[in-house]
Amino acid sequence: MINVEEIRKDFPILQRRIRGRRLVYFDNAATTQKPIQVINAIVEYYSKHNANVHRGLHTLSQEASEMYEEAHEVIAKFINAYSWDEVIFCFNTTDAMNIVAYAWGFKNLREGDEIVLTVMDHHSTMLPWRNVAKFKKAVIKYVDITDDGYLNYEDLAQKITEKTKVVVFPIMSNVVGTINDAKKIVKLAHEVDAIVVADGAQSVPHMPTDVRDMGIDFLGFSGHKMLGPTGTGVLWGRRDRLEEMMPFKVGGDTIKDVTLEDVIWHDLPWRFEAGTPNIAGGIGLAEAAKYLMRIGMDNVRQHEKELVEYTFKRFEELGEDITIYGPRNPEDRGGVISFNIKDLHHHTVGRALDLFGIAVRTGMHCAHPLHYRLGIKGTVRASYYIYNTREEIDYLIEALKQIIMLREALKHQPVEEVCTGT
Repeated sequence: MINVEEIRKDFPILQRRIRGRRLVYFDNAATTQKPIQVINAIVEYYSKHNANVHRGLHTLSQEASEMYEEAHEVIAKFINAYSWDEVIFCFNTTDAMNIVAYAWGFKNLREGDEIVLTVMDHHSTMLPWRNVAKFKKAVIKYVDITDDGYLNYEDLAQKITEKTKVVVFPIMSNVVGTINDAKKIVKLAHEVDAIVVADGAQSVPHMPTDVRDMGIDFLGFSGHKMLGPTGTGVLWGRRDRLEEMMPFKVGGDTIKDVTLEDVIWHDLPWRFEAGTPNIAGGIGLAEAAKYLMRIGMDNVRQHEKELVEYTFKRFEELGEDITIYGPRNPEDRGGVISFNIKDLHHHTVGRALDLFGIAVRTGMHCAHPLHYRLGIKGTVRASYYIYNTREEIDYLIEALKQIIMLREALKHQPVEEVCTGT
């Protein structure tokens, strides 16, 4: 099991005080905080090994190249990839999804082909395929959800046809927290020889990930959501699928040879990592993966399930003043809880919570279609990670109780004027 108090010692930012109160960081679905081990790994690289990779025979370049390539091996182990050269480093999940959509889609899609998306998709997985569909004259279909936030698998089965070439879905929703059944989706898609593109932005940092076991064709996820540096992400793909792709961003390090008439592309993964990469970021991301593997991803998942279960129990004290979205069974969802307080705008609640030192996300979370499907225009989102505690949840509940008590005043006056001193 996780020793949260020991883990918290590794995160310097958790010692901060916000408006005189200890920081409670519940915005982990947006980005996670960084342990000192990751910070130190980046500092050490820049202090002792900084050089460009794959560019020189001198000692620093050789050291940097070895560290950067080893980072790919660490991530391959983290997701149980078949080989490290299936692991492409990129900027974030958005970048990973764009690479697949343009590099695979432009080469393989034809007019009339169908692309199946879901209503719960993040904009980053939805919009690249919509753009490609316009160019290729492909057809977009959307899979609905149930009223309680589950993917509608009957609708999915109907939407997938012999014309389907791509099925895209989030392993875990960044709004309602639903964990989707990857194997069921893969089975339906592969029966018609469609590829499956999985958005792992919210799942990979929070639960064990085994790309072999899931059977997916592509997986994208962000480093900064799993303790790594910002500007880091991963696209994993099955080797045969990667070989079907046309290099999307080209230039330095993507080639073996160039003449005025032709080009010979580099081996995997380098043909898809154009230019000087985020070397320090890749090294930091590997350190983050090592940190999580030491804890154990099963333990990470169990910790978050317990926090979600405890939150739902405490939310009962708020009665009809709170509306919660998504499945209520902690087994079916991750550590993301979106909610609204009756008669208060979500931004008002978020600003008020900040006065208590509690960081949450408010808005539509880059998932506008999902919010419209739910009949709302935004939520307050609390999202957990390995350093969050039950005591912090208790503090959130007490803060919400005070905000509810001040509800009438908050509707008519600036938040700061109402909540100062509470």
